[in-house]
Formats: sequence, C-alpha cells, structure tokens
Amino acid sequence: MLSGHLLELLRAYWKAARPQGWLFPGQNSVNPLTTRQLNRACHAAAQLAGIDKRVSLHTLRHSFATHLLEQKVDIRVIQVLLGHKKLDTTALYSQVATKTIREVTSPLEQLVMMPPA
Repeated sequence: MLSGHLLELLRAYWKAARPQGWLFPGQNSVNPLTTRQLNRACHAAAQLAGIDKRVSLHTLRHSFATHLLEQKVDIRVIQVLLGHKKLDTTALYSQVATKTIREVTSPLEQLVMMPPA
C-alpha cells in the first residue's frame, strides 16, 4: 500500500538522485540499504523528531496497523496488508486501538426510553 503523496516524494527523489540499481543503495551502491542502516535511520529520525520513547521499524508497522484499526478498517483487510497467516497475530494490534474502543457505544444507549403511562 503506497500513498500517492509518498509516490510523488519517491519520484522527486529518483529524479534528483538518479540512483543506479537500487532506489536506496547501501554504502556500496551495488547493494541495497541494510537492515542495520535502516534501523539507524529510524532511530536518527525519532531523535530528530524529539521522540523519547523506544522506537524501531516494528513500531512503524504496529502504528500502521493501529491507525488502520482506528479508521475502522476491517481486521481481515489489515491481516492481508501485514501478511499474517493467522488472524490471531493481527488481533494483537487491536489491544492498543483504545480510540476505537472508546467510540463503541453500548446497545443499551440505542434503546428508546418510553415515557411512563
């Protein structure tokens, strides 16, 4: 899933950098960015953003799933997007979607109170 805005940014980057081979080359341009380099970039971005909490690439994945849940995207769709085989794995993300939980109204709220006769 690639947002249109991100696609525009990536195209602008490609036009400016004209990377040969990999879109994001590693230290040696023949190889892609390594997991270690990506983790360092993630930590550096968090530090620049003033985020004091522990951040990892998995945090981004977790945030992505949580935001989708808060937008009321069906959990089975999120399961496919994350590549999970079991729904139980995806359901772990629902534990942190507190905004969604707060928005649920009790069925009792739907009852119409009849005035006493």
